[in-house]
Amino acid sequence: MSNLVAIRDPGIFVEGNDDLNSPAKQKAANRGAYGNRSTLSLRRAIHMLGPAKTKLFLGFCALSVFVVVTSRLSSWVGWNPYDPSSVSSPSRGGYTVLMNTWKQNSFLKEAVAHYASCLGTDAINVVWSEIQPPSEHLKTYLEKIVVSKSRRSVVPNFRFDVNGDDNFSRFKPIGGLQTDAIFSVDDDVIVPCSTLDFAFSVWQSAPFTMVGFVPRMHWLDKEQNDVAYYRYGGWWSVWRMGTYSMVLSKAAFIHWKYLDLYAHMMPLPIQDYITWHRNCEDIAMSFLVANATGAPPIWVKGKIYEKGASSISNPKRRHSNSRDRCLNDLISLYGTVPLVPTHFKAVSAKNEWLW
Repeated sequence: MSNLVAIRDPGIFVEGNDDLNSPAKQKAANRGAYGNRSTLSLRRAIHMLGPAKTKLFLGFCALSVFVVVTSRLSSWVGWNPYDPSSVSSPSRGGYTVLMNTWKQNSFLKEAVAHYASCLGTDAINVVWSEIQPPSEHLKTYLEKIVVSKSRRSVVPNFRFDVNGDDNFSRFKPIGGLQTDAIFSVDDDVIVPCSTLDFAFSVWQSAPFTMVGFVPRMHWLDKEQNDVAYYRYGGWWSVWRMGTYSMVLSKAAFIHWKYLDLYAHMMPLPIQDYITWHRNCEDIAMSFLVANATGAPPIWVKGKIYEKGASSISNPKRRHSNSRDRCLNDLISLYGTVPLVPTHFKAVSAKNEWLW
């Protein structure tokens, strides 16, 4: 028995010979029949519309295809555009401001008022490191500021974490956290809300690294008797060499898990060293994160305002020798250099006129 096989011109069929009965040729013939059927339908539609409406019909088809393609483009290439409103989403979606303070109540009041006004702020925890606890008057005042300045539907939670004189640490675990992100900041450092939200979006893309505004670096200076000696570099070293390996915790995002690691998993000799010297905590946190991830931090370019000159973490009060000593002593305690240098810098395209 002969079979009917579709050929190039739609609507024209011929009787095939026996050599056309193979399964492969039959499948190819069927595909041709379906394709020609679609072409025939399109030709009939154009004929019914008439020449005057053909261009309009084809333009509508092209527009429909464009809309479908652009609507699905984001899922095809994995592009998730940053939505600033996402920073105020509930269920671990915002960030907890972990604010370090020491004998600067005027700066503290200003900083609490500012960060309470940022939409991403879910909570504010003030680490109080003075021997005398904060007064009830100060507590009440700051609680009222948070309520009055907040622009969220749910007012950020506010509380003090009081350190004793023998437990000087800004990185203690926080009970009842509702966010994964911790923004560690000093009381005399103000980061504009828009800049802070951009940094938060950068952190969300790499939540297990350290993301901050104050870069620092280290480099091998010399070796004596087969012992390496490293230098700690401030801002001008970063600017001159174009690289960095740390971001200071005076203005940086970290994951909450590093508070637990810092308090409970960091070797006791390192904890004792930090407690004794008291000015190595920020370097120690950079070591901890780098050691856990094997990755560099991320420096976010953005304008921040440092108001104080007497902060416990102000670089003017730090002698370069003490920072060098902290760096080298921590390297000795770790037995290695976990810090990873990088040239990468996160910049908001909204603030750059030249791409």
